[in-house]
Amino acid sequence: MIILHKPVAGATERSLSAFIAKAKRAIGLRGSVSVLLTNNRELRALNRQFRRKDTPTDVLSFPSEVVGARRFMGDIAISVEIAAKNAKRLKHSTADEVEILILHGLLHLAGYDHETDHGEMARTEEALRGKLKLPVGLIARNESTLSHRTGSSNWRPLRTATTTRERATPRRTR
Repeated sequence: MIILHKPVAGATERSLSAFIAKAKRAIGLRGSVSVLLTNNRELRALNRQFRRKDTPTDVLSFPSEVVGARRFMGDIAISVEIAAKNAKRLKHSTADEVEILILHGLLHLAGYDHETDHGEMARTEEALRGKLKLPVGLIARNESTLSHRTGSSNWRPLRTATTTRERATPRRTR
């Protein structure tokens, strides 16, 4: 499910849903995912509430705590404003940047954690970027040129129409 609080230049709900389906197949991720596309103010509020960091960020992920069938994998929240700024700096489209952030968030929902996995997520993200025809990925560019805020903690899930679970262990996806 795509929740568009802020439109993405060059992308539609349909095109983003198609990308999510393709990326999930490439990762081997089953189950549904909610993606919130919003502004800096909302990402700042989420970051402050769940990570105690009073600053906006580009992407946050909230893995589901549901075990067993795992029909719902979790939530991803993206700041379209930060995505647009990074896209301009990196000379690709905002739609491409949002897809990069979605891929990164999906990898976290699949259980990857670049802060602790000794490069496994970075290698996987790089391979998938090629397969999905995306420009330079989040981990690769953050290791070389862009500032990269890190950290992880336990926090509650993003509340959307499709999530009612009481607690999740999301990951800061950058």
